[in-house]
Amino acid sequence: MARPKLTPLSGYREYPPDEMRRRAGRFLDEMLRRRSVREFSDRAVPEEVLRDCLEAAASAPSGANRQPWHFVVVRDPEVKRRIREAAEREERDFYHGRAPNDWLEALEPLGTDEHKPFLETAPFLIAVFAQVYGFDGDGEKIKHYYVNESVGIAVGFLLAALQEAGLATLTHTPAPMRFLSELLGRPRNERPFLLIPVGYPAADARVPEIDKKSLAEVTTFV
Repeated sequence: MARPKLTPLSGYREYPPDEMRRRAGRFLDEMLRRRSVREFSDRAVPEEVLRDCLEAAASAPSGANRQPWHFVVVRDPEVKRRIREAAEREERDFYHGRAPNDWLEALEPLGTDEHKPFLETAPFLIAVFAQVYGFDGDGEKIKHYYVNESVGIAVGFLLAALQEAGLATLTHTPAPMRFLSELLGRPRNERPFLLIPVGYPAADARVPEIDKKSLAEVTTFV
């Protein structure tokens, strides 16, 4: 296999230490303001903002640069309605049958249940699909590497970009999510990874009081 062509590193910027601290602190402040929102306004969101955020997500690193992701942006009200109906069916089965008691107890402080009106109210739903394998220019199947890790990184980029743009989001994972593949007509080499409602929070939106672990609890310097 021929080695890829190498080009000069042109995008990297080095900053003085004071500027590094300022930029890191500003980004930390922005991320600390992010909350998962379940009550959305139906106000329109500029589509070009969403496109820029998706392009940022698609710039994420991936295993062997295979970029094993696909983003389906749902804005059609009828499609959103069908997604909500299918998601609520799965969630009813989860909350009233499949979920073990300890899982339900862990969810109780968050106040979640099988009702998902935000799937219709939010102006956009972004369905993220992970490509288990891909195809080359001749239509031959090619293997993808570190699919979950790669798609997870891209989702992190997307959530950060949407927060930076001033939009509210929710990471929604109705289980199982096979209905998304069927409703959105995705090919067999893709599996649903995540569903992200995007928009402005409702004027009366409320979020549960939660704590995050301290840096000392989640970090070790060696």
